[in-house]
Amino acid sequence: MRLLMLGGTEFAGRAVVAAALDRGWDVTVFNRGNRPAPEGVTALVGDRTAPGGLAALADGTWDVVVDTWTAAPTAVRDTARLLADRAGRYVYVSSCSVYAWPAPPDSDESAPVVAATEDDQDVPYAESKRGGELAAIGAFGADRSLLVRAGLLLGPWENIGRLPWWLARAVRGGAVLAPEPADAPVQYIDIRDMAEWILSAAEAGLSGPYNMVGAQRGVTFGDVLAECVRVTAEARAAAGPEGLELRWTPARRILDAGVSPWTDLPIWVPPEEAPDLLGALYTLDVSRAMAAGLRCRPLAETVADTWAWLRSLPGPPSNRGVGISPEKEAELLG
Repeated sequence: MRLLMLGGTEFAGRAVVAAALDRGWDVTVFNRGNRPAPEGVTALVGDRTAPGGLAALADGTWDVVVDTWTAAPTAVRDTARLLADRAGRYVYVSSCSVYAWPAPPDSDESAPVVAATEDDQDVPYAESKRGGELAAIGAFGADRSLLVRAGLLLGPWENIGRLPWWLARAVRGGAVLAPEPADAPVQYIDIRDMAEWILSAAEAGLSGPYNMVGAQRGVTFGDVLAECVRVTAEARAAAGPEGLELRWTPARRILDAGVSPWTDLPIWVPPEEAPDLLGALYTLDVSRAMAAGLRCRPLAETVADTWAWLRSLPGPPSNRGVGISPEKEAELLG
């Protein structure tokens, strides 16, 4: 199979490239060249937002195109139109954020979506992802476009910083602010499992939208913190004798202090205090993807491999400012 990966050097794109190379696929990556392309690929350079920025894609044919674009849908529109006659299938990595807020619990792919167009420019994230979906369909048709509506993505190469923040916090040890309840559900998918599914689904000729996240009600927030504590034990011990204590704290007390779930305390969504957020993030129906072959590795493997990746880096990974400040945490811990 011949794959054109639009991007390919960060989180989702990097995972797709790695999985495709493992399968022996012929991989081309197209990006702005700000980061080195993975070994073993054909690298094309261009800026999709600049005049003439798609020139490097003027020639060539591919079986599958995978696109993770998150900004203006016009970039997806222009790229998809250029490739429509020279590629077999267009896979657009979208988001469960395209569902109209608040998405009801147990939403499947038929849930209402936000209003958007493929011609949108500077629009919010949900509208940009929905516009990207429409752009893929507009160029490739409903039968040759695959829409991957991702939920919470975790695993190696994470460039958001959610799981890395908790791992780094566990390494520091001491009293750790742990928001109740410990049994709050978490629905996520390892980026590598999503990548494998994308390639298999494209190879099988699947089309249409698929919710892309792990099974419901299988993992709790307490499970996530426990794994972070477990895998960092050796590094924490090497740092000093202080140890670690999870201080489980009522959600209402944390929220009243102005702390935001999901961002200040990554991954955490309190069921009673934020039911709409919980329903939109952690109760998606993924039966369609499961029936189409989605398989998910255990949480322990995702956390351990993310920790191993973090330790391999020369410095702290890039993130987007998630996580509570040490000062605010200390204040809440009293």
